[in-house]
Amino acid sequence: MSVAATTSPAIGTLYVSPSPRSRGMPRVTMALRSVVSVGSILTKLQQDCATPLPVIRHVADSMTADMRAGLAVDGGSNLKMILSYVDSLPSGNEKGLFYALDLGGTNFRALRVQLGGKEERVVATEFEQLSIPRELMFGTSEELFDFIASTLAGFAEKESKKFHLPHGRQREIGFTFSFPVKQTSIDSGILMKWTKGFAVSGTAGRDVVACLNEAMERQGLDMRVSALVNDTVGTLAGARYWDDDVMVAVILGTGTNACYVERTDCIPKLQGPKSSSGRTIINTEWGAFSDGIPLTVFDRDMDAASINPGEQIFEKTISGMYLGEIARRALVTMAGEGSLFGRAVPNKLSTPFALRTPDICAMQQDNSDDLQAVGSILHNVAGVESSLSARKIVLEVCDAFVKRGGRLAGAGIVGILQKMEEDSKGTIFNKRTVVAMDGGLYEHYPQYRSYLQDAVTELLGPEISKNIVIEHSKDGSGIGAALLAATNSKYDHDF
Repeated sequence: MSVAATTSPAIGTLYVSPSPRSRGMPRVTMALRSVVSVGSILTKLQQDCATPLPVIRHVADSMTADMRAGLAVDGGSNLKMILSYVDSLPSGNEKGLFYALDLGGTNFRALRVQLGGKEERVVATEFEQLSIPRELMFGTSEELFDFIASTLAGFAEKESKKFHLPHGRQREIGFTFSFPVKQTSIDSGILMKWTKGFAVSGTAGRDVVACLNEAMERQGLDMRVSALVNDTVGTLAGARYWDDDVMVAVILGTGTNACYVERTDCIPKLQGPKSSSGRTIINTEWGAFSDGIPLTVFDRDMDAASINPGEQIFEKTISGMYLGEIARRALVTMAGEGSLFGRAVPNKLSTPFALRTPDICAMQQDNSDDLQAVGSILHNVAGVESSLSARKIVLEVCDAFVKRGGRLAGAGIVGILQKMEEDSKGTIFNKRTVVAMDGGLYEHYPQYRSYLQDAVTELLGPEISKNIVIEHSKDGSGIGAALLAATNSKYDHDF
């Protein structure tokens, strides 16, 4: 007869058995090793990715400094601080029919909106979303843009009577193009390289707006692009249409980025005539930020195995693409060195990106006594059979990385606001200032949202933080692109 005394994997499992020494001793030794391993791995992980106030303050201050360096000269910091050439923002007075086209990955979307000015605002909208055929992702530039123009033509033909274009006018488009582009004006930009699995020949080094305009001409489609925008810039424009206090936009989804309204006299690298409004939107490309970010061994391993080692460190610690993967790597180590899920490491758990951020989000919403949902997700997604104590440890691992991600994102937002406040001498913190948020990570992960807000409040203090409104702006980038087509229309208007 044997007696088993079982405790949480966090402190190990001890087996006492009268079995022969050759069998009994290894069992005790393995268990004692797990006492050290799981507990010490978890403690070290939590220490390495901790974000106390001094850490997030350093991150915020470094973000501010990197922004200034990036505005001084191209290549001045990790932040590209790209000029958007968006010099006028929607006011609410916009009127007319405008289109938006969003190409951000394997799907693209066409949208039309009828604007009715201050009184009626958005009179009507319609949209259509389609997938890019895989063969076109590896085809020629002409083939891809002909397909987009053809689909757009079909969408335009379905225009209902709710939409009205004044006689003699072309339909104008806001084109959201979420690939690396060197923008040269509000309606032109050179493709630097394809990403996200695209390998289209003949486009790199060309103006993507010209590519689309030429394709529309070949289709006999009487439309033109009047604004080329990044999705983050579109989010800011879409939110600003409804709220004049919006000054910053942040996307926290699979990837992440931020943009904000900047004074043109604070951009040393801006050459030539300044905009009449005295302001423009700056696309920070803040995913490349890296100064002072607390990293674990699991972050470093994931980064080393990525397609861009040493790059996009901020994105790799705060965005939805990576949070589940970092947690998976920690759990694999705990399973291998600490027998968290028994004596073997499940093969499914060892598969990169098998555990996704929506999975860890769903686990963190489980408030049941037995954490049944956590157990089900571990079983279905990672092939793991888990005890209650193991499930609790899994939740601690997930929470450590999510807490760090949310708090770092909050620190980044404060870094942007600090920079604006310093240059405007009190016009940001002393009045209502809105940060528009979009992206599935922010929208669907309540713990992440809470940690982000906590960091902003800690950094700014209770009084100032009351003036900083962080609010969700769902799918603002689509209508934002159409609004920027309106504000940059070639036709006379009194917006």
